[in-house]
Amino acid sequence: MRTFYEFFAGGGMARAGLGPSWKCLFANDFDKKKGETYVRNWGDGSIHVGDIKAVKLEDMSGTPDLVWGSFPCQDLSLAGGGAGLKGDRSGTFWPFMKRIKALQDDDRAPKAIVIENVVGTLTSHGGKDFTSICDALDDLGYDFGAVIADASHWVPQSRPRLFVLAVLRSAELPKNIVADGPSSPWHTTALRRSYCSLPDRLQKSWIWWTMPKPVKREVRFADVIEDKPASVKWHTKAETKALISMMSDINLAKVDTAKRSGVRMVGGVYKRTRFQCGVKVQRAEVRFDDVAGCLRTPAGGSSRQLILVVEGDTIRSRLISSRETARLMGLPDSYQLPDGYNEAYHLTGDGVAVPVVRYLSEHLIEPILDASHSAEKEDHGEEIRRNTVSA
Repeated sequence: MRTFYEFFAGGGMARAGLGPSWKCLFANDFDKKKGETYVRNWGDGSIHVGDIKAVKLEDMSGTPDLVWGSFPCQDLSLAGGGAGLKGDRSGTFWPFMKRIKALQDDDRAPKAIVIENVVGTLTSHGGKDFTSICDALDDLGYDFGAVIADASHWVPQSRPRLFVLAVLRSAELPKNIVADGPSSPWHTTALRRSYCSLPDRLQKSWIWWTMPKPVKREVRFADVIEDKPASVKWHTKAETKALISMMSDINLAKVDTAKRSGVRMVGGVYKRTRFQCGVKVQRAEVRFDDVAGCLRTPAGGSSRQLILVVEGDTIRSRLISSRETARLMGLPDSYQLPDGYNEAYHLTGDGVAVPVVRYLSEHLIEPILDASHSAEKEDHGEEIRRNTVSA
């Protein structure tokens, strides 16, 4: 069975994406409430709650095939303060790398590492933070590459994320997962530009990972909406009217088009602060493209997402429910969410989309590890053969 560590684990969404063929040897998160949800879903003793800086070598059992790290994005996000890898939150990347160095020194280096974060990582501090991430991996003896995967290929949520996949330099890689250059949709213009900005020595360690293009998604935003949500209430008519009154002419036109469509339309709404005649004005912006806006936590600088359900002249609105946010992250309804709405929203908004993890695992990570295990068996068999002949 393949083994892994899950750092910055949250509610265990990377674990859910990897699936039952993987065994978690160690998980860590600083947030006590997230740790409680992790235990509710994965069992007692499944997570080490506490500061990553305090994680000791003896806390981490076994030798992981993979170490997954979805470190905090707030200082790298466009909505954050821009502190980058020097920030208190995103700066936890460095103690994360120290834990991997400790494993390496103990002869327990993982064969693969995945680092996940917002796309803004590429441009943070003029690209210096992305270079620092690549440099840190290179120093530990890993080759690496990156892909941009948008969760909207699998679930109705716009959620592009950067995934850096690193492998030990000695690893033998299957030919079908490595390309000679960038490919769509995995290597965006921004990612290609970031690669070109890397020093020559880091470009030599770069791998252009390739995967098949995802099949067309069938699930629509409307398909995940609850008629009778338990975690939120529908707005009153007055509250819905007030929300619509915050819309610009462009957004009001979208609502009118939805009313005339003849079908039930569900739109995602975010409140944004815009400048109008030099004055800050709060606006409600809606989208009716069958995709929800990216779930973000209020701690990241954004408001909570609302939904607008339009059926002819009937318009209803409310906050998106906690179960709906979980569905947008690809979590099954059997997944146990925190009881409090804010805690549930924070958990899902901070997480990694489950089907994206599954896709990366199926098409990149598992083939890499399977090839590595096969090579180890062949080496072991050859050693036995030599010993037998010499005897």
